[in-house]
Amino acid sequence: METNLIQKIGQIGVPIKNVENAIAFYKEALGLPLLFSTDRMAFFECNGQRLLLTLPEKDEFANSSSVIYFQVENIKDTYEELNKKGVSFIDQPHVVAKMNQTETWMTFFKDTEGNTHALMSEVQI
Repeated sequence: METNLIQKIGQIGVPIKNVENAIAFYKEALGLPLLFSTDRMAFFECNGQRLLLTLPEKDEFANSSSVIYFQVENIKDTYEELNKKGVSFIDQPHVVAKMNQTETWMTFFKDTEGNTHALMSEVQI
C-alpha cells in the first residue's frame, strides 16, 4: 500500500512589499488573527491553515502570489462588510458554477500589495 509523501499544506506564502501595510490589511480588513511578526514577515491563522506574508528573499521571488480563495458562509454579507473596511474588490459576488443543488459564488479583490485573492461560498439552492 502506497502512502502519500505529502500529508497537507503547512502554510501558504504571499509575497509582500510593505510589512506594516500588509499586517493592517490582513488583520484589520480581513479579520485574520495575527500569530506573530518580524521586520520581514507576518504569520496569520486561517482556521487551521497558516498564512505567511513575507518580503521576498530575492528579486526573483517578488512576483504576485497564487490566488487564495477564502471560504465564507455568506458571500454577499461578507462582501458588504469588507467593502466598508476599504477592501478593493475587482467585481461583485457572482455565480461561477452550478452543480446539482449547489451554486459556487465568487468575488475577487486586491490586497495592499497588489495580490489578487477571492471570497468563495457554496450555496444550496
